[in-house]
Amino acid sequence: QVQLVESGGGDVQPGGSLELSCVASGFTFSHYGMHWYRQAPGKEREGVAFISSRGRTWNYADDVKDRFTIARDNDKNTVYLRMHSLKPEDTAVYYCCVRGLGSVSSEYWGAGTQVTVSS
Repeated sequence: QVQLVESGGGDVQPGGSLELSCVASGFTFSHYGMHWYRQAPGKEREGVAFISSRGRTWNYADDVKDRFTIARDNDKNTVYLRMHSLKPEDTAVYYCCVRGLGSVSSEYWGAGTQVTVSS
C-alpha cells in the first residue's frame, strides 16, 4: 500500500536550518509530483512547495520562496524540504502528499513531522 514517512523535524532557533525527508513506497515514485504542506496550530493546512515527477519544475508558497528548497531523489524514493532562515511562523507540522494515484481525486498523506522554531 502507499506509504509516506516524513522525518527530520525538530526544535530550532530562529535563523536556523532543517532538512525534512519523506520516503515513499507502494507506488512508482518517479511518475508523480510531490507536495509539502504544513499546518500550524489553529490554522488550516497550507501548501508549501511542489516538485514535478522528474524534478524539473517546482513552485513555492510566497512566504517560503527564498528560504526553502524542495528536491527529490528518485533512486531513493525520497523528497526533501530544505529549510533555511527559519522563523517562528514556520512552526507547524509538515506533511508530504502525493495526488493522482489510481484516480484523479486520490491523495495520500504522511503522518507529518513537527517543526518548532523558537528561541
